[in-house]
Amino acid sequence: MIANPFVKQLLASFLDLLPILAVVVVFQIFVVQQPIPDLANLILGTLFVVLGLTLFVRGLELSLFPVGEAMAYAFARKGSLFWLLLFAFCLGFGTTVAEPALIAIANEAARIASQAGVIAATEPAQESYAFGLRISVALSVGFAILLGVLRIIKGWPLYYLIIGGYCGVIIITPFAPPEIIGIAYDSGGVTTSTITVPLVTALGVGLASAIKGRNPLIDGFGLIAFASLTPMVFVMAYGLLR
Repeated sequence: MIANPFVKQLLASFLDLLPILAVVVVFQIFVVQQPIPDLANLILGTLFVVLGLTLFVRGLELSLFPVGEAMAYAFARKGSLFWLLLFAFCLGFGTTVAEPALIAIANEAARIASQAGVIAATEPAQESYAFGLRISVALSVGFAILLGVLRIIKGWPLYYLIIGGYCGVIIITPFAPPEIIGIAYDSGGVTTSTITVPLVTALGVGLASAIKGRNPLIDGFGLIAFASLTPMVFVMAYGLLR
């Protein structure tokens, strides 16, 4: 029995990574039938990944989850719906607008759009297009977290929001420019970032725990699902308005 939490997490991270390593090694040796290139770098990189994953998970457990839950409790005790909803919106917006994956997708989309003649083939036009995409996604996530927090407070069933959201996606898709649809559908994935997910999950669970009559397991989760849905609608709306 391992008593040290860090060592225990280190072992758990290695076991989580082991299936990926097994797949790579098996296919490299038995399918590709070639020796593994740079074996030393592979081993060293694996050790770094295990260590990094361990530190990241421990950091979430020690900082982001407690902070998110503590702030949810504090806002619930304060009893101010306005400040709670404002905090939820700012949390969703702030953790998304600087997300590296979103920046990469927005820049790549702007580059391809300029080559396709959708926007002017100039650097300012590309920067403006990419910035607009980033703001659209960040606004959508902020709105989703705000609405998700309101759902927890009011006790609305989650599937109402999910079904309604996907109905909105289906309705707006035929009217959106064809070149923006794929970008819109992919943009939902960037909300599942390493910062957004822990903070938003902690906020939802903490809020559901602080409100009498709410079940943390039933009401505390689901914010990320809705946050992954709304960017599709917002980005297609952005394509219609440009």
